Amino acid sequence: MKQLFQHAATTLGVTVRVAVNFLPEQSRVEAGKWFWVYHIRIENDSDEQIKLISRHWRITDGHGVINFVDGEGVVGEQPVLVPGQSHDYVSGCPLGTPQGSMEGHYTMRRADGSLFEVAIPFFALAVPATAG
Repeated sequence: MKQLFQHAATTLGVTVRVAVNFLPEQSRVEAGKWFWVYHIRIENDSDEQIKLISRHWRITDGHGVINFVDGEGVVGEQPVLVPGQSHDYVSGCPLGTPQGSMEGHYTMRRADGSLFEVAIPFFALAVPATAG
């Protein structure tokens, strides 16, 4: 099944696309736990090789409580992307409310060693009305 990316942001020739889905089978609504999975594609349309060094997430729940998540790489990887190449990964986010949002940035390193930030687009985490 082809994934439909609902959100995208481009910084200096690097595009980050996001598709997000609520997973009722991984959620425990009766215990106040909701879970989403997100698929990210990073596309290097710049003219230089880049390496993903770290991630910075701002996760906001339905009460406005903000959590920051920082770490090396993504899902244990620090992919190197040559011009024209893309990298896909899937991860998840649990929340204590049925809605929230995520946004952030990746820190990338160019071949010359210089660093720059690539925006991760804002995306909502929301339980579909049909999910009860």
